[in-house]
Amino acid sequence: MTTTLSSKEIQHLNTLRWRCIGPPRGGRVVAVAGDPDNSQVFYFGAAAGGIWKTEDGGTYWENVSDGFLQSAAVGALTVAPSDPNVIYAGMGESTIRGDVSFGDGVYKSTDAGKTWKNIGLRKTRHISEIRVHPQNPDWVYVGAFGDAFGSNKEASLTRGVFCSKDGGQKWEQILFRSEKAGVIDLSLDPNNPRIIYASFWEAYRNFWSLNSGGPDSSLYRSTDGGDSWTDISDNPGLPKGTKGKIGVSVSPAQSGRIWAIIEAEEAGLYRSDNGGESWIKTSGNRDLIHRPWYYCHVFADPKHADTVYITNLQMWKSTDGGTNFSEITTPHGDNHDLWIDPEYPQRMVQGNDGGGCVSYNGGKTWSTIYNQLTAQFYRMDIDNQFPYRVYATQQDNTSISVPSASAYGAITLQECTLPGTGESGFIVVKPDDPDIVYIGAVGSSPGGEGQLQHYNHRTRQIRLINVWPEEQFGWAPKDLKYRFQWTFPIAFSPHDFGTVYACGNHVFRTNDEGHSWEKISPDLTRADESKLGLSGGLTVDSSGAEHYGTISIFVESPHEAGVFWTGSDDGLVHTSRDGGKTWQNITPPDLPEWGYIFCIEVSVHDPDTIYLSATRYKLNDYRPFLYKSIDGGKSWNSINGDYPQSEPYTEISRVIREDPVCPGLLFVGSETGIFMSVNDGKNWQKLQGNFPVVPVYDMKIKQDDLVVGTHGRSFWILDDLTPLRELAGLSSGTETEISGIRFFPPRTTYRRTLNWSVNLFLGDGKNYSPDFGLPGTHYQETTPDGEKRFRHLDMGENPPEGVIVNYFIESEANLTPEKPLELIVLDANGAEIEHFSTKKTDEKSDKSESEESEPSDEKPSLTAKVGFNRFIWNMHYPGPEVKIDKSLEEAGYKPLGRGEDGPGGGPIAPTGSYQVCLKSGENEIRHSFEIVKDPRLNTSPEDFSAQFELWIKIRNRVSDVNSAINRIRRIKLQITELLARENFNNSAEEKSFGEIQKAAEALREKFNTLENELTQNQYETPSDRLRHPTMLKQRMEALVSLVAVADAAPPQQAYSVFEHLSALIDQRLAELSELEEQEVVRLNQQIDQAGIRKLQG
Repeated sequence: MTTTLSSKEIQHLNTLRWRCIGPPRGGRVVAVAGDPDNSQVFYFGAAAGGIWKTEDGGTYWENVSDGFLQSAAVGALTVAPSDPNVIYAGMGESTIRGDVSFGDGVYKSTDAGKTWKNIGLRKTRHISEIRVHPQNPDWVYVGAFGDAFGSNKEASLTRGVFCSKDGGQKWEQILFRSEKAGVIDLSLDPNNPRIIYASFWEAYRNFWSLNSGGPDSSLYRSTDGGDSWTDISDNPGLPKGTKGKIGVSVSPAQSGRIWAIIEAEEAGLYRSDNGGESWIKTSGNRDLIHRPWYYCHVFADPKHADTVYITNLQMWKSTDGGTNFSEITTPHGDNHDLWIDPEYPQRMVQGNDGGGCVSYNGGKTWSTIYNQLTAQFYRMDIDNQFPYRVYATQQDNTSISVPSASAYGAITLQECTLPGTGESGFIVVKPDDPDIVYIGAVGSSPGGEGQLQHYNHRTRQIRLINVWPEEQFGWAPKDLKYRFQWTFPIAFSPHDFGTVYACGNHVFRTNDEGHSWEKISPDLTRADESKLGLSGGLTVDSSGAEHYGTISIFVESPHEAGVFWTGSDDGLVHTSRDGGKTWQNITPPDLPEWGYIFCIEVSVHDPDTIYLSATRYKLNDYRPFLYKSIDGGKSWNSINGDYPQSEPYTEISRVIREDPVCPGLLFVGSETGIFMSVNDGKNWQKLQGNFPVVPVYDMKIKQDDLVVGTHGRSFWILDDLTPLRELAGLSSGTETEISGIRFFPPRTTYRRTLNWSVNLFLGDGKNYSPDFGLPGTHYQETTPDGEKRFRHLDMGENPPEGVIVNYFIESEANLTPEKPLELIVLDANGAEIEHFSTKKTDEKSDKSESEESEPSDEKPSLTAKVGFNRFIWNMHYPGPEVKIDKSLEEAGYKPLGRGEDGPGGGPIAPTGSYQVCLKSGENEIRHSFEIVKDPRLNTSPEDFSAQFELWIKIRNRVSDVNSAINRIRRIKLQITELLARENFNNSAEEKSFGEIQKAAEALREKFNTLENELTQNQYETPSDRLRHPTMLKQRMEALVSLVAVADAAPPQQAYSVFEHLSALIDQRLAELSELEEQEVVRLNQQIDQAGIRKLQG
């Protein structure tokens, strides 16, 4: 068989199935809103993670925008006061820090967040605020900041105040300041909605600086609903000179009172009591206006005129008109938005850098932020443990390590570890020792310039090993000895795990775990001093996030030691082939200047094949820059292909990865997700499925899984890339395809044993514990395909529990009712183990409504939808061949509870070789696969065989008991029917009928006694076992738990109990045979003599 790259694309990628592994540790929230009528309902907009809703006061949050939004960042969120079903969301965060994401206009929901529709203003990029008329949900004002990264030449479409009076069908720009300044805040007087205040902010950001402030920063007022405006920026009492960011809030409690928090030389909180005509400065305390470009928010209490709130690094409250303030502690620092219930001000929702949180007592207590899957990651790494763990640095938090799988049913925050305190940059795990981690920690660690941590998980010790640990806050990058960026590269040598590299504007190397560093390169950047000054503008901000002229990516060739490639944040690419002694500039000649080299990927298939991804979006250039070299960087070719790069739809390019198995199968992380090429960059398509719209900052391929670090929705995994690889490398043969159905070989599957108490308390609503003693919540939902799966609220999702069987259906034409799909699992010798099939579309259940909701022995069905289909064989052999005949059970009431089920089905397949066959009509495809043990175990093949054999024996004995119980119940049913006949109710009948009646009743009682020795008949519900003794069936079934609880040989006592119970079962089966062969025969003779129809055995 030969393979060639696919000509263009793979169809139906929207049917792929991803899973989020967490962590449930929230990311930045700058937009919140509350339902004015329902006290339990609130919303937040994640900085890069969509729109979330709680219906229980913040106890749980669920995303309500997936499938509707085309961008991820929410900058403004407002519920219409007169109709809480109407919600407006403005896209693009206006808190323009280094990782800010842009948006695509305004979205609207008219059903309380169930569905969303884009209603225009698509070119605004960053929306700061939305206000809705208090009596008319269709009358809406939008404050648009516009493009944060350059001149807004189409300012009529991008900046200013926009108004719609028909719910967003038509928009009018009603206020515009300049191309340099956009609206940053908007406040509407609820007592007189004609009165509106709008503040403009002259600011921009690029790769090397943030500049806040200028002559166009200003404050405007309208008293006629926006028809006309007055510039009140220089009214008496307001600060003179250049202004920066301005937050403004009208007091609903006192007409004419306005609050403004202003960045200026005379920065502080200002108040007007006459509609903005004159002002007084109530406080100049810098704690109220730290880093004004990042905060600068003020909120008037709706009921108490002298109460005002300011959100900053801390959250502050004044009750004396803005003179004195006290702190309101929140679950996380860096506070942004606040919504206060207009009628009950103690009820509020707040957004900070850790997520969204709710309070019902004015901020004395808040709901948790550890229930939100919105973490924003920079770079990631994966260790070599089993199951592998995923590491990343989380913005506004610490670095974190999350397992890819858990033995507890779901991946909880309790299973995550915190390797260091890095919120920024790279993180690398020692390949041969996962306890050793190096973390970039600029902004979240002491230690001076280029904070670099060495973490030892065994000792829980963090060492600071900065290359040059001199404190440098307040200094311009050009004045520093070395420059280290917010996300400076760190890397282990793939050839010597004792060697670690770290990069500032030079490459440094350590061979002693950071106790010393050697500089092995010159400055590999442009080092343009005009771009190495202080950042911040009006208010200097020297956090290190804007340090420029630094190396942004470093790679050592996996093929040859000492061969390096670097890319810089100012657009240069270098290589060294002698361990750093000499370096050559190999920058692609058609790469525009000042591009940020985000990723260099050396192909594992060819040492001279290199992929490069760059971006210039912070220079107002949203095109992708994707390159490939096949000669080690001597020459480059663009592989942009048909990647979106022309208005109105462009996508930036960040990380690029090549599949290590299929050459030319490429993945690129963008601002809204992942693009894939199956032909080495000629063509690109969005890798969709249930993967959210979110910025993707990093990706790695591990054990055939595509692992993704998002910047707004935590970690995601696409389990098993086999189908994509198979479809990308089109086979010349037809052995994997029948009638337009592609069937892919299952990958090697690990046997993993889950804790016995997983989902022990699963109920009809939420399940509040994935495993006994562990907190975490999910609930079960049914997909349109009929598949039942869990929706995880504050946990990560486990991989499928079993063998993943993938198949692909090309079109509806390949689906015919007369040819249902069949899947047969076989052992190595071809003996059938299990058999599954698709449900016929016209297949109807003959169960009653009550029976439908009861546990069933029905097998799972294959899905048959166009596109990717997935079936999970749980690795179990069938359960008992003979099952209890439900039709013979005596009718009783329906149990309310689910009970506590033990291990269901038959034994788990032991390790070894297996086959799986997919059939459609007369055609079939067969693949082989392996089941292997958990590599952490020392269980031998003989141990697995012993477990399997005893489990089979138990299963067969249960089948024997079930058969006996069914026989007994059938005879009892006939006796009951016999005694109900008219003959036995007529006193005139002859004496023989009375004798038959006594004999039948006596025999029925013997069968009752025997049945109750085999199974407990007095159980009234599944959980009733504590009231009555367990009998042979239950005792034999319970023995499975002892055998199945671990991947190990059963203990000797398990065999002893089995033999003991088996002997008792044999005795009862002999008694049953004796009753059938003697007393049933004797009764039948009496019945026959009386001329009555006989009992059937």
